[in-house]
Amino acid sequence: MDDKLNYACDIGIMAYNEEKNICRLLQALIDQNLEKVRISNIFVIASGCTDRTVEIVREFSRKNKSIKLLIQKKREGKPSAIDLFIKSTQAEILILESGDTYPEKETIEKLILPFADKEIGMTGAHVIPINNKNTFMGFAVYLLWKLHHLIALKKPKMGELIAFRKIFQKIPITSAVDEANIEPLVKGQGYRLKYIPEAIVYNKGPANLQDFIAQRRRIYVGHLALKENQGYIVSTMSGLRVFFTLLGNYEFTFQYIFFTPFVILLEIWARILGAYDFYHKKETHHIWEVCATTKDLTKK
Repeated sequence: MDDKLNYACDIGIMAYNEEKNICRLLQALIDQNLEKVRISNIFVIASGCTDRTVEIVREFSRKNKSIKLLIQKKREGKPSAIDLFIKSTQAEILILESGDTYPEKETIEKLILPFADKEIGMTGAHVIPINNKNTFMGFAVYLLWKLHHLIALKKPKMGELIAFRKIFQKIPITSAVDEANIEPLVKGQGYRLKYIPEAIVYNKGPANLQDFIAQRRRIYVGHLALKENQGYIVSTMSGLRVFFTLLGNYEFTFQYIFFTPFVILLEIWARILGAYDFYHKKETHHIWEVCATTKDLTKK
């Protein structure tokens, strides 16, 4: 791509019952501040939605022709939706964004510009949760994403909002960690990953214990499957790396002193449950039960 031209990209939003956030997300993408980047199309893949998601997207598409709605009548899992998106687009650079997030105004531009370097095959945004970190669950979510950020600065690990070159046609259909599964597909073709800390995207983590454990359990299953099936280990999978990153960035605040030990125990327990699911029950979690408390980004 010539640096004088616009960097064109297509965006894919995987949506399952996202009526509480899809309007905000689409508007945030429409309102992006873009100079050298051009969003050609925004695809919303609505998978088995039973709420107003499809209706809301249709209303947006009538006003903005760049918004395309693709419907999967049955919920087949996020990997299936991603494969449909890849198949439906002609763009050289693709963006995947979770339906329960929203980006800052310059995020898309910051995520795409690094592709001027021909060696870059994938970029990832900096995820910031909106949870109230003064509560235990809010702090747990905040701490995990902070550690994710600090580790990604040294060894890129992507999540929630990514961009990549269209150099493959599909991802493993049973993936429970789609962004992580794309990493080896890109690196395996000789490209580099680049974490973009200035590209901010907001999400909401689980607000109760049940959802937190379920989410962390599912993610660990995905990472175990990725290791076994593709021989790839994400940077955040190492317990020692996570622990030493925590020690090196420890803060002597009430939340850190009193909440951190319990967060560590929850993460260990979730990984034990995930290992049980993967090795004993042979579960993949590629179609997972939605954590309801992560869907309403208007509430902390």
